Amino acid sequence: MLFYQLSRDPAEAVLPLIARKTLAEGRRLLVVSADAPQRDRISRALWSLGGETFLANGHAGEGQEDRQPILLSEVPRPANRATYLALADGVWREGEQPFARTFYLFDDATVQEARRVWRDLRGRQGIEQEYWKQEGGRWVKAG
Repeated sequence: MLFYQLSRDPAEAVLPLIARKTLAEGRRLLVVSADAPQRDRISRALWSLGGETFLANGHAGEGQEDRQPILLSEVPRPANRATYLALADGVWREGEQPFARTFYLFDDATVQEARRVWRDLRGRQGIEQEYWKQEGGRWVKAG
């Protein structure tokens, strides 16, 4: 369980980095946000990394979800058989099945929810927690 505190960049700037590493590991990613405009911004960011680089993605409900290496959805249901989950809107959700890795992105508006989630998950068996924050333009593992 990786907690990412967004202080400088929004989720749509951070998720392409997470998605690129996920795909390099041969995994699929499910990105969840209840905010449809945010999902659209994330999709555009994934498609337009610049040059010949892009990260193919699709939206749940548009068909052929099982073919998408990165699927954007409002619910944590991995129709693309994703084993990695990114919660982009700062709202905690658990899927029906456990994911191999969960990226929980939160900002100042959702930091209290993130603290509650951190405490709630602390004693769960099989869950390791890491906290990352932005410092000077890069990600630093904290605490």
